[in-house]
Amino acid sequence: MVQQIDPAEMSAGEFAFGVRTAVEKAESSIIVIDSLNGYVNAMPEEHFLTLHLHELLSYLTGAGVTTILIVSQHGALGHVSSPVDVSYLADAVILLRYYEIRGAFGRAISMLKKRTSAHEQTVRDYQLTSHGVRVGAVLQEFRGILSGMQSSEIPVPQPKGDPEA
Repeated sequence: MVQQIDPAEMSAGEFAFGVRTAVEKAESSIIVIDSLNGYVNAMPEEHFLTLHLHELLSYLTGAGVTTILIVSQHGALGHVSSPVDVSYLADAVILLRYYEIRGAFGRAISMLKKRTSAHEQTVRDYQLTSHGVRVGAVLQEFRGILSGMQSSEIPVPQPKGDPEA
């Protein structure tokens, strides 16, 4: 079931009640909240919004529900910020970033946190295809992709005959 919510018409308590109803009555086993940005921005009067979210996530964990929270960061390239930090609540944190390469942009994926076991610590290219997500090679030639301030170690070709080449 996919349900669009207008956060301007719903309090944090009403939202939590709707999620609990989906779990208890519809027996939902996966909940995706896309995005937390809308949740946070639509309820600025809620002083304890993070506490509401913490309680909701604690309930979902106790009910055995897989919960996926999507947080859009501000700034596609360069300095990036997030409206809310709930990483302390997460069992896993996956970071998706754009990077620039040869006049185009690519997509990078990395696992920043995995609470229950060791995980790969590389930054890899990924592509969205008609067959799903394809995770590619380690982006060894770049530095700073996670910060958005990447630089390439790919040598720039010098013109032939240049004495400084």
